Amino acid sequence: MKNSTEWSPRGIGEQILRTASRGPNGAAGIYGRSVAGAALRWFAMGRSGRRVLLTAAHHANEWITAPLLMRFAGELAAGTWPGALDDTRVWFAPLVNPDGVNLVTGQLTSGSLYENAQSIAAQFPQVPFPDGWKANIRGVDLNLQYPAGWEEAKKIKYAAGWDRPAPRDYVGSAPLCAPESRALYRLTKRVSPDLVIALHTQGRVIYWRYLDLEPPGAQACGEALAAASGYTLEDTPYASGYAGYKDWFVLEYDRPGYTVECGEGENPLPYSDFDSIYPDVRALLAQAVLGC
Repeated sequence: MKNSTEWSPRGIGEQILRTASRGPNGAAGIYGRSVAGAALRWFAMGRSGRRVLLTAAHHANEWITAPLLMRFAGELAAGTWPGALDDTRVWFAPLVNPDGVNLVTGQLTSGSLYENAQSIAAQFPQVPFPDGWKANIRGVDLNLQYPAGWEEAKKIKYAAGWDRPAPRDYVGSAPLCAPESRALYRLTKRVSPDLVIALHTQGRVIYWRYLDLEPPGAQACGEALAAASGYTLEDTPYASGYAGYKDWFVLEYDRPGYTVECGEGENPLPYSDFDSIYPDVRALLAQAVLGC
């Protein structure tokens, strides 16, 4: 198992409260519960005006995006970019899929939920367990849950054999049937952000459009994010081009939304890659907060 012995999600609640308390107008709360009952936590800082929502760890074996986002939040709260929060409020949802992350990082190793995940994984021997697990603990891919071409995503994934609970790529029985996706949907509705970013791994790529929809300013902002980070701005591949969080946001709000594939390698990226990944992610997120 390539899980982390240097990072786990166990202390993230306390880290969120500490970080929020240091930022201007800091606040924190719970926006829902996972399948296992884990708190889905948000926090925010900054003054009213432009609204940015940054999310991470939608996929279990992409857990490294959570500490990446938390490191950036800590720097932002500390005033690393003076004036950045004067007329911008930044919201964070750093651990969208806590149960799945617990599985992949070795924090969940027994009990009925673990045994059910084992049973699901046994039906897909081509996917390493638990390293290949992307889904929530019930085998629903949280980034294939949103009402933006969900039926098309279902056709694509069912045709590829992902037609039941699986370690990855199962769209669920209906849009927003997974509590984690439903909760993030509701949080996004509450915040009504001007821009969203969903951190994933890997590939050093920024995906920006949904189908042929191009929200005002989205391409220019995407190009600025790419220039800041050295990542490539690209259209989403067809097989992954429906029912994602970014897809729904672009469709629903006609505002810029981005899926950012951080780092390079094979998921789960090891924690030893953190220091090499962070500078580019930091630059990208700072550009998003400062305006692009």
